[in-house]
Amino acid sequence: MAKPEQKPLPPELPIRAIVALGNPGKKYAETRHNVGWMALDRLVGPVQWQQKFNGEFAKAWIADKELLLLKPGTFMNLSGHPTQAMCAFFGITAEEVLVLHDDLDLAFGRVQVKSGGGHGGHNGLRSLHAQLASPGYARVRLGIGRPEAGKGEVVDWVLMPFSPIERAELPQVLDRARDAVEACLRLGVRAAMNKVNGPVGGPAPK
Repeated sequence: MAKPEQKPLPPELPIRAIVALGNPGKKYAETRHNVGWMALDRLVGPVQWQQKFNGEFAKAWIADKELLLLKPGTFMNLSGHPTQAMCAFFGITAEEVLVLHDDLDLAFGRVQVKSGGGHGGHNGLRSLHAQLASPGYARVRLGIGRPEAGKGEVVDWVLMPFSPIERAELPQVLDRARDAVEACLRLGVRAAMNKVNGPVGGPAPK
């Protein structure tokens, strides 16, 4: 019996905006939930941020492309509102957005690229799903792991600073996130997934 013919995937839209998820204020600056903001800062270096769309907004050239950058200034569970406002202003679709966020389902140190999919219980992604009315945005997932069984709740874990051992390794993790973003911009998200993700359950790509 002949195999059913596979339909070609639709062409990808180029990434026009990068949204990093986190919580505002010094209290949360160094917490696991804010690793998306840390990754964006590592990626773009010093840029001229301005208060716009209820968040911090900037433009920067990355991988020979001018990108819109946004750190939503709401708390995590309302991240979709500033993102939707920016997208509406510039006429951007969800498929043209790349989101940097923490991920409990990846061990600390792992960085993966994902195209679309569910929110996995992440409140920031849940808000993006609702406000963009689409799960089609791309993501760079930064692993923060989960607390060991019986050693704390997830809600507390994500709002805690990284451990001393994790802090020592964090610059390398943020460099891998930078490389993942640049791969998405230069190669496209699907090709970047093959390049960046590595074997499931394997060590984080170096």
